[in-house]
Amino acid sequence: MSIILTYHPRYIIRAKLLLCKINRSFKKLWEQDNGDWHWLKEKPVPIASLNRSIWRLSVPTFSFHFMLSLSTIIATLGLLANSAAVIIGAMIIAPLMGPIVGMAYSTAMGNRRLLRRSSFTVVKGIFLTIGVAWLVTSIIGLDTVDTEIMSRVKPTLIDFGIAMAAGAAGAFTNTRRSISSAIPGVAIAVALVPPLSVVGIGLAQGETDIALGALLLFLTNLICIVFFGSLVFLFQSYGNIERAKTGLVMSTVVMFVLGVPLSLSMRELIIKKNVRHQIEDFIFYETEIFTREAINSTINSIAVTPKHGYLKVDIEVSAPLGSIKQKQVEVVQDALAKKIGKDIFLNVEVVPLQRFTVPN
Repeated sequence: MSIILTYHPRYIIRAKLLLCKINRSFKKLWEQDNGDWHWLKEKPVPIASLNRSIWRLSVPTFSFHFMLSLSTIIATLGLLANSAAVIIGAMIIAPLMGPIVGMAYSTAMGNRRLLRRSSFTVVKGIFLTIGVAWLVTSIIGLDTVDTEIMSRVKPTLIDFGIAMAAGAAGAFTNTRRSISSAIPGVAIAVALVPPLSVVGIGLAQGETDIALGALLLFLTNLICIVFFGSLVFLFQSYGNIERAKTGLVMSTVVMFVLGVPLSLSMRELIIKKNVRHQIEDFIFYETEIFTREAINSTINSIAVTPKHGYLKVDIEVSAPLGSIKQKQVEVVQDALAKKIGKDIFLNVEVVPLQRFTVPN
């Protein structure tokens, strides 16, 4: 059985007239001289102008070294002082984004000379930043490792996503004059100098784990800017895919290699977050051993660390000396293991609590 559909010419004519009206309405709206829609037809910067701009950013001038040194000093001091505002200031004035965008542009254009120049500038900048951070940390002599430092030593796929978007934004801002004011925001988002400063701090303090973790974060930012920045330049008709093919393939391989530790860190982060919530719910709502009002005990902190085949749980409790017994901790450990479904290594640190009231 077949169904034959017939279209009446009158309905076809009506549909065409409706489409014409819609088209005229959009055209009229587009051509209104109010500026609301004209941004959509903004043209990219001419290739000759962009070439000159990128070349200037990729040359290792005195200004580049001077500003990078100052931004590193600011970032290092901000990290040691655990001050986010100071670190943001260092990101804004750091000139390292320029030659990295130059690497992305030269990859898209297949310009080996510019690629060598920008890569050389980036490598010099990396060693300069690490060296200055190491020197500042060694002179000050602080061995503190606060949250601003630790937040940069365990990069995950979240950092990969941030670097991906920031790399695309960094390339796009160079192709549009109207949004050049967004460049400082891109510098803050991608955060190139702080991870390298953490590398220098880690080396100065003899903490190789901190240095390697921060270096992984920087390399993630670097390769994402180059790869996704190259794609943005290609989509803007700068260069062609044939010339950029080799650079894009190499960048893709490096991204996959970096993706392995990033994925593992992401998995560990998810496990820690999920398990931590379960443990906190159990400790606070299903047991009163560590939060008994009778002895005025309080939980100061709970830390969860995934290990091979088990979870390490560290709990710090403020309580009067002798108020918490080993047997009680064993009961909590057994109950936690049953609730979570994993072996639990429970470590409870009791901070002796003394209370003085005046007047008695």
